[in-house]
Amino acid sequence: MKYAIIGDEDAIVGFGILGVSGKVATNAQEAQKAFAAILEDKDTGIIIITERIADMIRPIINKYLLTSTFPLVIEIPDRNGAKEDRPSIKEMVNTAIGIKL
Repeated sequence: MKYAIIGDEDAIVGFGILGVSGKVATNAQEAQKAFAAILEDKDTGIIIITERIADMIRPIINKYLLTSTFPLVIEIPDRNGAKEDRPSIKEMVNTAIGIKL
């Protein structure tokens, strides 16, 4: 099982150091093409996408999340940090387990 990332150049370089392949996207069209190309690779089990890039293709991401279970899609902050309207990882964990850490 492979990981893949879609994001800005900094995210791709950072994850590339760890051996994760990726595709740079700077606009919605590039993000859509990158997402479709990664979905075609049946060896990819986890797609990591930066929040801002995911927002560029939000309808596609949401439709995928509601209709497919594999590969897993994970949204992460980019180099500018988490978006203000997004919960932090700590908040998501607290909600998931029902205990305030």
